[in-house]
Amino acid sequence: MGLFKKLRLGLGQGTKVLGGKIRSLFRGAKISVEDREGLEALLYGADLGREAVAAILEAVGRERKDLPATARAPLERLLAGAERYLPIQSPPEVICLLGVNGSGKTTTAAKLAAYFSRRGKKVLLGSCDTYRAAANEQLCLWAERLGVEIVRSRRGSDAASVAYDALSAAVAREKDLLILDTAGRLHTKEHLLQELAKLRRVLEKKWPEIPIHGWLVLDGHQGSNGLRQVEIFHDAFPLNGLIVTKLDGSACGGAIVSIYRTMKLPIYFIGLGEGAEDLRLFSVEEYLNALLGD
Repeated sequence: MGLFKKLRLGLGQGTKVLGGKIRSLFRGAKISVEDREGLEALLYGADLGREAVAAILEAVGRERKDLPATARAPLERLLAGAERYLPIQSPPEVICLLGVNGSGKTTTAAKLAAYFSRRGKKVLLGSCDTYRAAANEQLCLWAERLGVEIVRSRRGSDAASVAYDALSAAVAREKDLLILDTAGRLHTKEHLLQELAKLRRVLEKKWPEIPIHGWLVLDGHQGSNGLRQVEIFHDAFPLNGLIVTKLDGSACGGAIVSIYRTMKLPIYFIGLGEGAEDLRLFSVEEYLNALLGD
């Protein structure tokens, strides 16, 4: 199954293809109060957020010739600037993946390694989740499968020390990119935030010239609830990007709009499955096509 089809089917589980639902609401020549209320409920049900809902209602109030296209225009404006690509201009660069346990960080680290390796980049993985032995083992298995080098950790070791060793290795081995998988235990929030802040300080102190990217891996099933996760992690480790996972089966795909508008963080990739190939650069056009059923 193609990645776009996975995205369309996944979002369709929650929206039942939003465009068709929008069309079905409006039958007469005028917009009734019931029509407007029904559309508002539908849009909130898709987790689009207050700003997007208000913009669509205003647009539909003015134009009814092609309702899905009318709804699409404000969403395109709201998502302007959301797409982003990492060119890797100052090797090595560091991508530090953050997020709660279960969001798909470890699998995403492997997918990113596969993505950039296929494009000729020399990638090193670093296993900095020193609390979950399973995460370290999983990443090591991925590294072996992909033919990518890894700096692994031991349970209970210091995450910042592992990151330091990994970046030292990336510099010595002339890698283009280091991808670090980190812990995500929000039930021990204060300790986690201190650990992440320390990790960044250690790397920046030793290598101030090396770009360090903080990307939050966000489970698409979380919907607008993911906003709180963005805020928490951003406090400890300034974020400059998002990866949204599990959109192949998400009922809350519309939340991408509200999360982007609230945090102004670009969306680099979306995850659409468990395979190494199931990672795709975020495209506003493809996303809206899947959401609206066009």
